[in-house]
Parts: sequence; structure tokens; C-alpha cells
Amino acid sequence: MPRVEYRILGPLEALVDARPLNLGGIRQQTVLAALLLDVNRVVSVDRLVRALYEEAPPATARAQLQISVSALRRLFAVHGLSDVITTHPQGYMVKAADAQLDLLQARDLVGKARALRDRKAADRDRTAEDRDRKAEAAALFRQALGLWRGDPLGGLPSEALRSAAGQLTEQWVGATEECVQLELALGRHGAAVGELIGLVDEFPLRERLRGQLMLALYRSGRQTEALQVYRDTRQWMIDELGVEPDPRLQRLELSILAGDPRLDLPDGRPAAAHATPAAESAAAPPVATAAPVTVPEMLPADLADFTGREHLLAGLRERLLLSSHDQSRLAVPIVSVVGKAGVGKTAVAVHAAHQIAAEFPGGQLFADLHAGAPDTVGPAQVLERFLRALGVNGTAIPDGLEERAEMYRALLAERRVLIVLDNVATESQITPLLPGKPTSAVIVTSRRHIGSLAGAVRVDVDTFDPDQSAELLGRIAGPARVAAEPEAAKALAELCDHLPLALRIAGARLAARPHWEITELVERLEDGTRRLDELKYADVGIRAGLSLTYESVSEDARRLLRRIALIDEGPFSTWVGMALLDLPEYQVQDLIDELSDAQLLDAVGTAPGRHTQYRLHNLVRVFARERLVDEESVEERESALARVIGCFLYLLIEARQREYGRDVLIRGRGTALHPLPARTVDRLLAEPLRWFARERPMLVPRVRQAAMMGLTAHCWELAVTAVTFLETHGRLDDWRDTHELALAAARKGGDRLGQAAALHSLGSLALTRQNFAAAEERFRQAAGIFTDLGDDLGSALTARGLGYLARVDGRIDEATAHYQAALTVLRASGGSVAVAYVLHNLAQLKLGEGDEEGAGELLDEALRLSREGRGRRVEAQVLHRMGQSHLERGGYDRALEAFSRALDVVRLIGDHTGEIYALHGIGAARHRLGESGEAAHALHRALLLAEGSNERLIMGRILVTLGELALGTGEADLAVQHLRRARLVFRLMRTPAEEARTLDLLRSARLAAGDPEPPAGPGPPS
Repeated sequence: MPRVEYRILGPLEALVDARPLNLGGIRQQTVLAALLLDVNRVVSVDRLVRALYEEAPPATARAQLQISVSALRRLFAVHGLSDVITTHPQGYMVKAADAQLDLLQARDLVGKARALRDRKAADRDRTAEDRDRKAEAAALFRQALGLWRGDPLGGLPSEALRSAAGQLTEQWVGATEECVQLELALGRHGAAVGELIGLVDEFPLRERLRGQLMLALYRSGRQTEALQVYRDTRQWMIDELGVEPDPRLQRLELSILAGDPRLDLPDGRPAAAHATPAAESAAAPPVATAAPVTVPEMLPADLADFTGREHLLAGLRERLLLSSHDQSRLAVPIVSVVGKAGVGKTAVAVHAAHQIAAEFPGGQLFADLHAGAPDTVGPAQVLERFLRALGVNGTAIPDGLEERAEMYRALLAERRVLIVLDNVATESQITPLLPGKPTSAVIVTSRRHIGSLAGAVRVDVDTFDPDQSAELLGRIAGPARVAAEPEAAKALAELCDHLPLALRIAGARLAARPHWEITELVERLEDGTRRLDELKYADVGIRAGLSLTYESVSEDARRLLRRIALIDEGPFSTWVGMALLDLPEYQVQDLIDELSDAQLLDAVGTAPGRHTQYRLHNLVRVFARERLVDEESVEERESALARVIGCFLYLLIEARQREYGRDVLIRGRGTALHPLPARTVDRLLAEPLRWFARERPMLVPRVRQAAMMGLTAHCWELAVTAVTFLETHGRLDDWRDTHELALAAARKGGDRLGQAAALHSLGSLALTRQNFAAAEERFRQAAGIFTDLGDDLGSALTARGLGYLARVDGRIDEATAHYQAALTVLRASGGSVAVAYVLHNLAQLKLGEGDEEGAGELLDEALRLSREGRGRRVEAQVLHRMGQSHLERGGYDRALEAFSRALDVVRLIGDHTGEIYALHGIGAARHRLGESGEAAHALHRALLLAEGSNERLIMGRILVTLGELALGTGEADLAVQHLRRARLVFRLMRTPAEEARTLDLLRSARLAAGDPEPPAGPGPPS
């Protein structure tokens, strides 16, 4: 009988006799995955249909399900398995033994590990037996964790499956946490340090994690670092929360200072026997833990035909590896790779980095700083990229350069990371990018040695010798051709000045024309009319080669190359070329292919087909700019760039409408756009969020260029149109930068509408950052200008923002007035999504007044309008508000349903803030239904996300609900802890209404805990 196995702890797989099956299309895979998630239980037809089609099944849904089941049965039957899927009156079922499904195996192993861990040892020889039992339990945990192969059911699009996969991931995180706890008790503290550093960085409010890290560092002989963790913790808590660390953490610090022998862990003896009560309590594991540490791999691809440099590479490797392994070394090992343009500095650095990458398990970081170019990259921008690559969420990245550098150094403190900084101009560019400890290493490339970079070892990269030049030409054009014409090859290398970039261009020309003799190319290069007059300068070989390649392509391709130089930063997409030349897509794509074949353009990224993007090398860009100035007039250049800016704005407006529905947007009057053909637009914007993610690097440069060209309306319209995308992607730095540029341009150009639009959007940014005072100031500035201009729409949008601020602050009458004023204008504007947003906020006010019927009517209308206008974010917000309404009226089942539907929507659109709110609602509903365990799970998940994203308002509300849950389960002391934290959050945010409600509940919790004294009034919370 054939043996079948299933795997869902990673991409879905089914194997028969250890051979994987081709499971067919997405529908068949989704059906099998849904059945395996409830293995050995009947899964209803309705649930399977929801898994396939979510909330909008077609009329043929059940028939399509039957077709998918039949196809799966045929697939298994071919392999001798006829009863894999069985039919039942209500649905279908897959039966499997534990050994056949990885999920069942993992659960069995985790259950055995927990049972073994919790079993009491006999009185005699208890210590040795306990240690053996814990070691065996830890091994079982690791065995279970080893069954995970990545994201459960990764790649399947069903939201229902994603929700289930998220629960599986949570189970994995919990098991990982328990395993680490056991391993610490077994004295494996050295291995735990790196993991704990990542956890503390991810969850700074978790004092127990910090205690675990302190204990692990101390036992690893790193007392100073353990104490530094406490000092950093104390300073952070005082600065951010206004409180001292937990007394247990304070006692642990004192024990470390005193060298308390009870903290030590002698070989062969269990940790529990020697840990002080302070260490035990402070280092106890929390409810949840961080995701595995992110390992960045940012190195560009290595060159397959890299030639020579063996001696140079050997020295470079030796300097980096010996220095980074030298325990006595205090300074970070830095190698500065220096040489003139075109000599191959970047190729050497990247090739060396790939050779030693395995020695740096913490990952590799790479950044091109564009030395000497107008688009030179600053350290703050690089740090944002590096922090994201290291796993920091966008909203958690600090604004200031120093704060970013501190977070970056902390993340690298216990890792071995290789950092490559390419095209550096000055020391100030890279000082904030250097790690703080010598466990990591840095490679810097520059056209000159940065002498002020203390401790850097200089490595000079020279031109090739004749043998290396011939070898490189042979690798590209073919060794047989070079061997057949050795003298011609030598002459060609001389004409290219033995510069690798020039040699590569010449070799590519020969490879593209196999019928040429090398002598023909040499004769072309010997013709002085085919070279630039600048041949006498140091960069002669590069310019000669670029000129040759440039002249070899068509006139339209040359024009495209020149005009691409107008785009300050890459990468760029095909539509940019369409706007630059005002030509159809297919013609532009042919020209791009022509330039790519000539090695003047490189494809970047992994996006396929029409979504492929391209980039110019820096030297090619310099060359193209020279040609642009020589061959095109100022009018031609400005016209081409204006088309690109107008086209970008047109696509942004289209993408916004397709993704966010019929919302309202402040627009200039008569701003010139550059539309593209409808079919092209449909292909480009089939997935608007992904399109924006690809094009986002163009946003700030285009806004800046529009400002410099005096295209003021384009400048601020680009900025405000992109806001919703930037908010969804968490790109708050771009939001700020674009709007500061837009506001300055509007003021300079006397564009008062643009000033008001930028101020309003900056107010929304402050609201997103939960800086309510700054938000109100910006909104009121914008409102004054809109009123002066008689712009009703702008006034309505600022009123909407002011209404939100008033509602959060408890000024109900003022909030109602603002919302009603906005509603009147927005209804007339036809912006159904904007109307829905105001309606659901008004409904919240009515709920607060006890008008449940009126709130329900408003919410019903808001839901209808958000769906009609295809505004999924607002739809999720309305569903959330409906959930709150049902919750307050005692309709807990309906509340749970509404919150769950909201969760489905926000996960579909990638709205992480919305996910926090939906999970909070689900936790509150389950608490009311008496499902304490499920409620705690949802609430702690919401709290983790809120802490990671620094969403303080909802964080406070989650803590309040956790306090209510703890009171309900008789855990009054725990309730007091949650509510005290919540009150601190609300006080820091200056939201008195929220603080007052929390204070009332805190009094009840204190009484239940046997402490009748009420919290103090205006002073710090007790």
C-alpha cells in the first residue's frame, strides 16, 4: 500500500512514497489545505467555499468545489490511494495518522516536551534527574520546531488559510519561547544571548525579557554588558514612561553588582538551583516572544566572469577575517578600497564580500552612497534601509540620525555582520553607519582614500595587466577568438587603457557580433573621430568605451539614454521611457532592450515582464548627462522631465482610485497630466499597492524636481496623492520629506491652495504619529487658508481631522459640529468613501450618548457607501465600529463576527494598524462571551503588534481590556498592572477622557486586590 504524507508547516506538500505530487492549481491546493487544517474532522461545504472565495462566492461555487475535490481524488487514485478524501453529509474529511502530517507530529512532540518538563522528579537524585528531564524536553522542543519549513501554507492566497496559518505561527512562537526557557535553565546562556537581544529590541516594554538578557550576559562573563542593559532599560523607561523598572529587575541588578554567587551556574548543575528569586522572576518568559532575528542579504550579485585580483583579494580577506576574529581588538575592522573610476572597485568589494559572507552569519548589508553625484545618499536614508533589512518596522524607526545610529549599533552589537559601503565621498557619510563593536567588519569603496577614517586599511585597485585584460576579453567574447588574434586583443586592451569597464563594453560588442574580427573593432577605436575629446583625461578608457557603445545603438536609443539622465535616481520603469520620448510602450521596450544588450542599462529586481525596472551605472549616467547637455536644448530637457512628472502624477491618481475607491482628493486647477494608453495603465496598475512599492523610490526626487522647475501644483499634488499609499506602507519619512518640499514650494510660488493641502496632510501625518498637539496646529493653519480661499472641500477635510481630535479628547459637542460640517460638503462632493468615514465617526459619538438606534443607521449607511466606493480601508473601519456597537449592546456573537470580517479585510490590504484594532475587538468580544483563553490570545497578539509599531493609543486600550479580562478571571493584581500601564500611556498622550475611564477601572482593580487606596490625582500614577 503506498504511503502518503502531508506537510503544511511551510509550503503545502503531499508526498506518496516520499515523492512529492503536483497538486494542481490554487483551488485544489486551497481545498486540500483547508481539509488538512482540520484533519480527521469533517469540514463543511460552507467553510470550504469561504476558503476558496472568501465573502463573494460565485453561483457555481459548490460545483467548483466538487470539481476540485474530484480532481484531488483522481490525483491520489493514480498513485493507488482511493480513500484520501471521504464524503460526509455536511462536507468532506481527510484522515491521517500523526506520522502522516507534520502538524500532528509537531503537536505530539510539543505535548511530550511539556509533559516531560512538568513531571516531578523522585526525591532521591532529584537534581540529576531534573537536569536530564529538562535536556530531553528541550531536545523534543527543538525536534518539533525543526518540522517548520517556513510560513505555514506559504503562497496560498486564501485569507481564511492565512488566518489559520497565523495561528500555527503563534503556536511555533510559543513553543520556541518555552524551549529557550528550558535551555537557559540548562546553562545554555551563551547561545541565548543573541536571540534575547533581538527579542528585547523588538519588545522594549517586556521587562522579563530584559531580565533574561541580563542573566544570560552575566553568566556568560559579561557583567558590564549585563549592567548596561539595566541602565539602558532604566533610562528608556524614565524617558518614555516616567517610571522606574520593576523592583524584581532592580534586585537582579543589585545581585549582579554584588557578584551574588547564587547567580552563578556551575558546570553540570541546573540553573534553577542557583538563580535568586530576583533572577527567576525577572527572567521568566512572557506571554509571547519575538519573531526569529532577521538576517539581511543585501549584497548585489557577484560577477560570473570576475577576473584576476587574486593577491589583492587574499590580502583583503585576511585583513577582514583576522581583525574581526581578534578578541583583543577594540576598533571595527575597516578596509578602504580605493581606485579611479572604472577600475572595478565595486566588483572587487562585492566579490570579496561573497567569498567571506559565510564568516558573517548575522548577514550582509550593502549601500551605494553615490559619491559626487547630485543624488548623494545621506546616512539617515541608508540607516532607514538597513534598519528595515534588520527587521525594524517602518513606524518604529526613529526620525533623528543619532537615534537611528544608536538603534543600528544596538542591533549589530551581538552579530557578525559584513557591511559594504560603496561610492563613499566623505567620512561624515559613513560614520553613523559603522558598527560599535569589532565583531562586524566594513568594506568601503571610494575614488580617494578617506584619510580621516581612523584605523582603516587602504587597498589600492590598479588597472589590469595585459594578461588579465586578455583573460577578461576571452571570458566575455570567447577564448577561441582571443587566442586566434592575440596581437589584436592586446591592442584592444591598450585602447581600453586596461580598465575593466571599458574592456567589458568592448567584449560585449564582440560577443554580440560573432562575425566580426577583433581587428575590426581595433580599427574603429583607432579612428579618433569615434572618441571623445576628453580622451586625454584620466578617465579616457571609460569614456572611449562608453562612446563606442553609445554610437553603436540607434538614434532613438541614444535619445532615451540621454534623457534617462534627467531621472536623478534609479531604478526606473518602462513608463518613464514612454514619457521621456512620448512614444508607445512597445517602441520604448525595444529601445530599452537595445540599451540593455549594449550593457548601458541593467535590469534590477525580480519583478517580471512589464514590471521589470532598469538602472544606469553611475559612469554611464555621467556620460549620458554630458551627451544630454551637448545634444539637446534646455526646452527639450524641461519638456521631457515635465512629461515624466505629469505621467507619474497621472498614474498616482489612477492607482489611488483603484486601490482606495471613490475617496476625495484636493487637486490643483488645470495641472497638466501626461496620460498613458488605457491598456498600459491597466497592466501597470493591476495591483496598485505593488506598483507603488516599486515606484516609491521615484517619489521624493520627482517632488524635488517639480519644486526646482517651478511646477508647484505638480509638486504638492504628487505629495498629497501619495499619502494613502505611504501610510499603508508605513513610509512616514517619505510622507514628511515630500510634504516639507511641497509646503516650501507652495509658499515660494504663492500657491495658497497648495500650502493648505500640504498643511492638512502634515496634520494627518502628526495624527498618524499620534502627536495630537502638532496635528491640531497644522489642521487649524490649513483650515484658515481653505476658509480664505472659499474651498469647501478642503475645509471639510480639515474639519474631519479636527473632529477626530476633539472626539479623542472627549470634546463631544465640538467633535459633532466638526463632523456635521464635513458631512454636508462631502455628501455633495460625491466622495462616498469620505462620507462613510465621517458617518462611522458620528456613529461612535452617538454610541457614547446611548443612541444605539441612530448609531446603527449611520453604520449601515457607512458600510453601504464604503463598499459602493470600493474603499476597503474605510469598510474595515466601519465593520470595526459595528463590532463596537454590538459589543456595547450585548450582541457579543454579532460583534465577534463584525470584528472577524474587519480582520479579513485589513489583512487582505496589508493594513497593519487596522489588524491591531480588529484583534483588540475580537479579544474584547471573546472576553464578553466568557472565552477567556481565546480572548487573551487575541489581545496579546494585538499588544505585540501595537508595541512593535508604537501605536500608543490602541496599546492603551488593549491594556484596559486586558485589565478587564484579568478582573473577570480573579487576577486582580495582574489587572492593576495592566491598568497602570494603560493610564501611563494615556497620560503621555494627553488624552484625559481615556485616562479618566482607565482611572475608574483601576480603582475597582485596586479594591479587588485588597488595596483600597485610590490612585493619586495629578501626580504620577500609583
